[in-house]
Amino acid sequence: MASPEIISGSLATTGRLDKALAEASGLSRERVKGLIADGAVELDGKVMTSGSAKAEAGARFTIALPPPEPLAAEPQDIPLEIVFEDADLLVVNKPAGMVVHPAAGNPDGTLVNALLHHCAGRLSGINGVARPGIVHRIDKDTSGLLVVAKSDAAHEGLAKQFADHSIARRYLAVCAGHPNPASGTVAGRIGRSDKDRKKMAMLPNDATRGKHAVTHYETKQRLDHAALIECRLETGRTHQVRVHCASIGHPLLGDPVYGRTPKPIRATLQQLQFARQALHAASLGFIHPISGESLDFRAELPPDMRELIDETAR
Repeated sequence: MASPEIISGSLATTGRLDKALAEASGLSRERVKGLIADGAVELDGKVMTSGSAKAEAGARFTIALPPPEPLAAEPQDIPLEIVFEDADLLVVNKPAGMVVHPAAGNPDGTLVNALLHHCAGRLSGINGVARPGIVHRIDKDTSGLLVVAKSDAAHEGLAKQFADHSIARRYLAVCAGHPNPASGTVAGRIGRSDKDRKKMAMLPNDATRGKHAVTHYETKQRLDHAALIECRLETGRTHQVRVHCASIGHPLLGDPVYGRTPKPIRATLQQLQFARQALHAASLGFIHPISGESLDFRAELPPDMRELIDETAR
């Protein structure tokens, strides 16, 4: 069995142990809490058992970081469109139809399987599992850009940017009808639907569950009974664009879950065999967690969405 990795140093701040330790070690606060619960943290030579314990700046800490647990997924030689790659991260343009992570019903053929082959072990295991640094996801039938961490430091740095909503994400979508006003903001809590637990839904503003979500949209092109819109996300909730567009009466074309396609263009979708939500993660901007460089990536609309726009523009 592999020996644990030892992280040691001095706390820079006074306050709750879990918070001070996360700041000093570079690990996430949740990861630190789990390690404390496992008895893997010592402070000035004493094993700590509570993350809420008060810690003083200057105290010496030691963390015994266990080796990552193996991931069940197997490497598969699946082609990937790599937009950017260095020693710490890579940006992928994911095609529609590819699942990000293996799960029930999709045990292989996923982005993770492809990354395991492409990166050959040079992947982040910061959350305690040897997995290829999946920091965020997009739906199976959504195309576009994802950033993946190859090093633990990159994973932690990217996770912090996602948590504080500083990642710039822009989606292009084709929605039913013409939004009025043509541009605006949709905000509210998103959580599991009471009627169907497999779906997300807009919740009452006074709801105690769910998470606050904000989407800014702008109409880029009016189409026949549809519109090409740009959606800029302040937050990144599950199905956020799909739920927000449906909530204002303009569900995405082809979305099998959150809306029905207008009758006048159903024949067009059938003719094109377009059977997914018309949603594409078109741009992704963030600060490189290691170099500090500002990065911005763009991915052109895939052929199926381009064809859909061309057909509905006639």
